[in-house]
Amino acid sequence: MRKLLIAALVLVALGVVALLGAPAFLDGRLNTVIHPAPYAASAQARATHQTLFVADLHDDALLWNRDLLQRYDRGHSDVPRLLDGRVALQVFASVTKTPKGINYERNGADTDSITLLAMVQRWPVATWSSLLQRALYHSDKLKRAVADSEGRLVLLQSRQDMAAFVQAWTQDPHRVAAVLATEGLHPLEGKLDNVDRLFDAGFRIAGLTHFFDNEVGGSAHGLDKGGLTPFGRQVVARLEAKGMLIDLAHASKPLIDDVLAVARRPVLVSHTGVAGTCPGARNLTDDHLRRIAATGGVVGIGYWDGAICDPSVPNIVRAIRYAADTIGVAHVALGSDFNGATRTSFDVTGLPQVTEGLLTAGFSADDIRAIMGGNVQRLLLQSLPSSKIGL
Repeated sequence: MRKLLIAALVLVALGVVALLGAPAFLDGRLNTVIHPAPYAASAQARATHQTLFVADLHDDALLWNRDLLQRYDRGHSDVPRLLDGRVALQVFASVTKTPKGINYERNGADTDSITLLAMVQRWPVATWSSLLQRALYHSDKLKRAVADSEGRLVLLQSRQDMAAFVQAWTQDPHRVAAVLATEGLHPLEGKLDNVDRLFDAGFRIAGLTHFFDNEVGGSAHGLDKGGLTPFGRQVVARLEAKGMLIDLAHASKPLIDDVLAVARRPVLVSHTGVAGTCPGARNLTDDHLRRIAATGGVVGIGYWDGAICDPSVPNIVRAIRYAADTIGVAHVALGSDFNGATRTSFDVTGLPQVTEGLLTAGFSADDIRAIMGGNVQRLLLQSLPSSKIGL
């Protein structure tokens, strides 16, 4: 009997170890790099890259059981690697729900894969049943990293924060600004006042939908793929009143149309492809590209297969060239989707390869500065809320 009890305890212990190790295993399996570091780039590209304020509009690192301040050999980024890649500003997204059997074509909202991940990663118990609490937990996680970073990671919540960071970065670029975003607004849980809770927690960019339709509107991957709901119209008005930027990544075409019809502030698409180089459920048409640019917004070009078909530097540059030719360089940016269960050609330390690709494609030095981060810097300096908003 004693031997059976010991054997049972050993099996339980092994099961616990396996369960606790599962998130790291999944992280490593889902966030892969085709060509591991180090990366080659010409002397000209490296010299040019060292002059750039690089900004990326989408990274899902908060989803995984990692310390942002520690260097890892899995996934696509962390603060040490962001610094190596010359990234000055990173938008960190909060992923709070994904359907089981996730696909690009059609997903319902009745299942969720994040609940089990929250449990095995030992998120607070409140996050197991509340999408809002998951978003708030991600905010707390980012703020803890900022507090522990000794100034290497700086959270931006206002235009004043952004201006101060740019000035400090100009003197010493060994720091990264962080902006907090939602990957869909299902964390509102159908309550308009939760916009204020997200704002107070530091969220400044609001993706409206993710891989399924929600209370706000239709997803490009949802069942109905509709436009703004009546609740969604209230949400858009509240977001604009708070000074939060609206992100149309993953939005259905009717949702994009409805938002563009009512938006009074710049609208962005944090991570996407363009239909002109890679047709796909969520890649932007020329019409939508032009109408988003007309708001003063920017479009972040992604690095994964769904955005550029084949994940490679030439295809990233090809999509950037197409977008720039269609709407102008001033409206094009980077939107990697690093750590979003994506397979990319390189990790963040390989960004000089993109700079080299842009040089080879004939972009001028000013164009490269704009695309690699200048456009995002300008947008945030103009469109983040005043520090007095929401007080």
